[in-house]
Amino acid sequence: MIFPLKELIEYDKNMYEITAASSRRSYQLSMLYAAGDDDAMYWVDDTDGKVVSLAARQVFYKQVEFQLDTE
Repeated sequence: MIFPLKELIEYDKNMYEITAASSRRSYQLSMLYAAGDDDAMYWVDDTDGKVVSLAARQVFYKQVEFQLDTE
């Protein structure tokens, strides 16, 4: 499970925004992993290669900041 269901149900912000941010973050992590970045390799290997789960958790728990362009 990516994060507890109760927290997801109680999430009162824009679901599209967090989904888009998680998608972009998973792309970033996969590119870093493919390039051999030590930090990314540690994070991804720690989650059994589940980049999307890792990215969603980082965005949901505010371990990374994001901002969507309005243009």
